[in-house]
Amino acid sequence: MTYGQGDTGASAVKVFGIDIGGSGIKGAPVDLDRGELAEERHKVLTPHPSTPEAVLDGVVEVVRHFDWSGRPVGVTFPGVVKDGVTLTAANVDKSWIGTDLASRLAERLDCPVTVLNDADAAGVAEVTFGAARGVKGTVIVLTLGTGIGSAVFTDGHLLTNTELGHLELDGHEAEKRASTKVKDDHDLSWPHWARRVQKYLHHLEMLFSPELFVLGGGVSRKADKFLPLIEGVRAEIVPAQLQNNAGIVGAGMAAAAAAGDAG
Repeated sequence: MTYGQGDTGASAVKVFGIDIGGSGIKGAPVDLDRGELAEERHKVLTPHPSTPEAVLDGVVEVVRHFDWSGRPVGVTFPGVVKDGVTLTAANVDKSWIGTDLASRLAERLDCPVTVLNDADAAGVAEVTFGAARGVKGTVIVLTLGTGIGSAVFTDGHLLTNTELGHLELDGHEAEKRASTKVKDDHDLSWPHWARRVQKYLHHLEMLFSPELFVLGGGVSRKADKFLPLIEGVRAEIVPAQLQNNAGIVGAGMAAAAAAGDAG
């Protein structure tokens, strides 16, 4: 599928989006006409240990907060997802590996469930409704949070499950050097953290030569504190327009697309 036209082919509120993260599980009904949340999102903390059963309890709690039933639900997961099955688990409990999240959640919610990588969902939302809408060439959307998620697009075509946060940077996984969790855990100043992000972007630029980087996650609300400090990157760098709601919107879009295919 090609993204970036601002049209999902569906109207108004028909789907629900859930974004599972390393620190929180958040969701809301999604307005597919505008690419926005139809209601204020509800969030619960990701349980620790973040086992499948415990996280599923959190997802069900968020969905039931809105009395949502019978209609499609899209869910993001922080790892590689194939056919609704979670294949990696970098920032959640390792027991997630090999879990059929789509089937287990569909059984508990009694509704159609579509699952995709969290950064892919955020990227789809930004390319369709946000900061990367209409951009030609290669676009890389990065979600900076507990880890670093990535979504890579070429002329609106998504390359799924890229997981570029696991590239090596200074002898470590990039997300162990430049995620916002690392900034918070080590009390890094904005300039110190910006230099790490800058080095990571330089590495990605060497590999992919993108036209645009979109930086998302909760830290995108504070883009003025670090984006002006990043130097020497040829590609344009912008904050995500949908900020930390991009994953929810993208999850809703995926659910709508799946429902359209089925119908």
